[in-house]
Amino acid sequence: METKMFCYQCQETAGNQGCTQSGVCGKKPETARLQDVLLYATKGFSQVLTILREEGKKPETAWNHQVTENLFLTITNANFDDARILDTIKKTLELKADALDMIKEKEALSQAARWNPAGQEEISACPKAGVLAAENEDVRSLRELLTYGLKGMAAYLKHANTLGEEQPEIDAFLQSALAKAMDDSLSGDQLVALVMEAGKYGVDVMALLDKANTGHYGNPEITKVSIGVRKNPAILISGHDLRDLEMLLEQTQGTGVDVYTHSEMLPAHYYPAFKKYSHFAGNYGNAWWKQKEEFDSFGGPILLTTNCLVPPSDSYKDRVYTTGAVGFPGCKHIEAQADGAKDFSQIIAHAKRCPAPTEIETGEITGGFAHNQVLALADQVVDAVKSGAVKKFVVMAGCDGRSKSRNYYTDFAKALPEDTIILTAGCAKYKYNKLNLGDIGGIPRVLDAGQCNDCYSLAVIALKLKEVFGLEDINDLPIIYNISWYEQKAVIVLLALLHLGVKNIHLGPTLPAFLSPNVAKVLVDTFGIAGITTVEEDMKRFFPE
Repeated sequence: METKMFCYQCQETAGNQGCTQSGVCGKKPETARLQDVLLYATKGFSQVLTILREEGKKPETAWNHQVTENLFLTITNANFDDARILDTIKKTLELKADALDMIKEKEALSQAARWNPAGQEEISACPKAGVLAAENEDVRSLRELLTYGLKGMAAYLKHANTLGEEQPEIDAFLQSALAKAMDDSLSGDQLVALVMEAGKYGVDVMALLDKANTGHYGNPEITKVSIGVRKNPAILISGHDLRDLEMLLEQTQGTGVDVYTHSEMLPAHYYPAFKKYSHFAGNYGNAWWKQKEEFDSFGGPILLTTNCLVPPSDSYKDRVYTTGAVGFPGCKHIEAQADGAKDFSQIIAHAKRCPAPTEIETGEITGGFAHNQVLALADQVVDAVKSGAVKKFVVMAGCDGRSKSRNYYTDFAKALPEDTIILTAGCAKYKYNKLNLGDIGGIPRVLDAGQCNDCYSLAVIALKLKEVFGLEDINDLPIIYNISWYEQKAVIVLLALLHLGVKNIHLGPTLPAFLSPNVAKVLVDTFGIAGITTVEEDMKRFFPE
């Protein structure tokens, strides 16, 4: 069968080998091709910006932002809009031409940096774009591991930039690493070192985003969030962008329109700044992959602020609005103005024409256990560990997904000994955050730190516990890592944990398809990375008698 595309960047890639006919995510071959070309153009642009820095010149902030946005556009389930991707390729080439005019030494420029297609036909026919351009399996694997980590880094950097936080060192590394991902002269050892360096900057970018979020909205605090509905018309906001939520709440205030969060936007309820909005009603539904039925039943308009968009059904497609890096043909897109402000009047007017949401569940869920809140409870936690009331912590962070094999994580949570506490962040929480697992001496057995980027909080908590208990090695803590992954932000979180020295991380429900046998062996031998088996077998492994 003819290979129409090739993509294996997400956990659900076909046969755990690669999507070759169309994406399991819903991405068409034409879209996949344009995303490959956009990535190729971005690598070329990044090399030009890297040379610019080497010559002592400072790239424009807008150029740095374009690189991060381009990578965000290619993350799984973010953008399916061919016209938008093509326009972004053209814009990137224009910016690259401006940057090229500023550099003196052009001899070292790669083919991607020199690439200057005459029109759309030449853009689509770009010969070097795509994963399979690297023929050596191990080189390809390391390049893609690096690239996917950089995509995740770019997503977090984009959110920090939106809130006014800049860190030029992160931009410089990201762009330099993208350029090096094309360098045929790099050895396997050099590529491995580059991947590990990405982990260091992964920690930095999550710290930067944490600073941005807490600086603007306060430190997350223990919060009970309603999962029922009210009787007012409403807007459902999904994704990760807190600035989009802030603008939406400001503009809906006093309109009679409520706002509900969905999936990864749930942790917004934990920030003090958002609690002043009485129309911030609660959380509706579950993880991203259930959105078809949940967006249908919601009844009102939905705002997608970042990746995690499932191609919408006709029954509700006219109610889906996209913004930021998100795009889908036929869905209304809300652009930011020059100052970053967005006008949500159209979606607010749409909400007023719709009925109140249909109730799908009732009750409350509790979260808000980011590092500041947990450290405020440090004495209580330490006492619980010293007394033996808490024997182990299990980090079950990461992503959720539609595969039935992910029910493993629900069953695993249920089977955990009652003296065990789950530390979580990301939409993986939806596999167990509505279970009644109780508490240990007042400490909930599920401590939700927030979004996927808030895995940084889990690292801060672990490092603090290491200090409190006077341990030399973070791996001496009574912490098990059983993490589920789905897309590229999980890759940078993994690399960040490896940089911090965490070993024996278990990844599931499958190991990434983009790890060649040799690259996987390096990770297993060096860091003890392993997969999962059955709940019964893993319980014996993690909790030996």
